[in-house]
Amino acid sequence: MKNPWTTISKKEVYDNPWIKVEEHQVITPTQKKGIYGKVIFKNLAIGIIPLDENGFTWLVGQYRYTVDEYAWEIPMGGGPADQTALESAKRELKEETGLQAKEWTELLKIHTSNSVTDEVGYVYLAKDLTQGETEFDDTEDLKIWHLPFKEAYQMVLDGQITDAISMAAILKTAVLLKK
Repeated sequence: MKNPWTTISKKEVYDNPWIKVEEHQVITPTQKKGIYGKVIFKNLAIGIIPLDENGFTWLVGQYRYTVDEYAWEIPMGGGPADQTALESAKRELKEETGLQAKEWTELLKIHTSNSVTDEVGYVYLAKDLTQGETEFDDTEDLKIWHLPFKEAYQMVLDGQITDAISMAAILKTAVLLKK
């Protein structure tokens, strides 16, 4: 489909090592002048559903500054542009849980909030797991929870897991496990 938007101009209004914010002057699809803010992410979003032979998974708990709440999520993080999404997923799983997997399957590609950001996320299912030591980032104070996958699924249904990537990944995994 042809893009119905016209960009008149754009200017950078903020930049840091993780994101850039631009302000765009546009002509909308209804031919009116308008303004659009765009958040450009400098990394891929990476998520992992580790699943063991007994149907258990791992969640990571941490306090999320931006929403001012404690959150349980799947292991996840940023994937640098010079790495493949899978390489980043392997690194993130090891960092946050200490796990390494022999079997990797891409579960989904997700646009986290496509009305304001270009962020793209990739989530993998990791199986045939081996436990090792975690390697947390300097900013991370994480709790690790090993629980039945069914409980993580129920947490999504009950509204206890609200992170979009975690929700999408857990729901898709639940569908795949029922097949």
